[in-house]
Amino acid sequence: MIVYEFKVKGKDKQYRAIDEAIRTSQFIQNKCLRYWMDNKDVGRYDLNKYCAVLAAEFPFADELNSMARQSAAERCWSAIARFYDNCKKKVKGKKGFPQFKKNCRSVEYKSTGWKLSQTRKAITFSDKKGIGTLKLKGTYDLNYYDIKQIKRVRLVRRADGYYAQFAIDVNVRVDTQPTNQLAGIDLGLKYFIADNKGNVEQSPQFYQKSEKQLSRANRKKSKKFSKEKKKAKQRQSNNYHKARNRYARKHLKVSRQRKEYCKRLAYSVIQSHDLVAYEDLNVKGLVRNRHLAKSISDAGWYTFRQWLEYFGHKYGKVTVAVPPHHTSQNCSHCGEKVKKSLSTRTHVCPHCGYVQDRDINAAINILRLGLSTVGHTGTYAWGETPSWAIGVNLSSNGDSLNQESPGFSSK
Repeated sequence: MIVYEFKVKGKDKQYRAIDEAIRTSQFIQNKCLRYWMDNKDVGRYDLNKYCAVLAAEFPFADELNSMARQSAAERCWSAIARFYDNCKKKVKGKKGFPQFKKNCRSVEYKSTGWKLSQTRKAITFSDKKGIGTLKLKGTYDLNYYDIKQIKRVRLVRRADGYYAQFAIDVNVRVDTQPTNQLAGIDLGLKYFIADNKGNVEQSPQFYQKSEKQLSRANRKKSKKFSKEKKKAKQRQSNNYHKARNRYARKHLKVSRQRKEYCKRLAYSVIQSHDLVAYEDLNVKGLVRNRHLAKSISDAGWYTFRQWLEYFGHKYGKVTVAVPPHHTSQNCSHCGEKVKKSLSTRTHVCPHCGYVQDRDINAAINILRLGLSTVGHTGTYAWGETPSWAIGVNLSSNGDSLNQESPGFSSK
């Protein structure tokens, strides 16, 4: 499964129709969640049937395509299923009880409700929302694929416009020649990655480099906000919404920079090695550290891991996630534990005299753990389902996790 993304061009009336379709999808998703909360033993197919009840009761819901309504119900059920799984696995802390959506940014269609033009450069939505025909702007060519291979179409609203995403059912496997190289990768803040051979990649720190511009844009936005209008429940001024959009576009640029960097680095690592071992980090737990939360979020470790697993799956390379416990503390030369604080960046073993950079020492330990788990306990070894494999459903936040740039086409 791959996801191709195009920017769509239309008139203001069509953009308002897309917004209305997104609001309707959000309404159906929240109604399905309430139905599940108020009734016992409600399953996935019960929510799909409930969509027809909502369409009969609310005229604006009936205007949305029937499969788009079912897709909204499936989004709700995916959150419920994730909650059930966390309860069965006895995950520590909060189990992720499904929440009502307040600001959805996308609406998803299945196999009906849309039609591509003969040139595949435009798409027409045929439901009663009035979206009509939208031009597709992008570098991909949908003529390579059969219409039946397109399983989902999603319209996404972002700060810089509207986009159409196509989930295409194709085999992304590519045969490559073995390199006979192995790599253990340690993720860090001083270095984004450090491998067992001593190679390091500096952390780009896209957010911290743009922080002054973001703060300035945020201040300009705040100055245009009116507390009186909020109390009176009136719409904010046009200048406020313009400043708000400029602020959001700057954040979007930083997000795209980070994503592109992680993608290209993961591609380079996979192309150079046959096996890649890395830490199975709990990023959600790590960002609770208020001293390091900003730096960890700026690093994009989980994004890098997703692309690493995706390219490993595509090019037939083994990717193994290993437990990160004591990888920085243990000596990679003699195996003895050498306690050190986070500020200590050089590993000096008092037992064998081995001296090495802290991150490189950890990378050697990670590779050793990865080699000991391949074939029996490798969590994300080749052939199993990695974290990027999202099936025919696109990601819930509108991002295409396995969407490739033209340089990484899988045609």
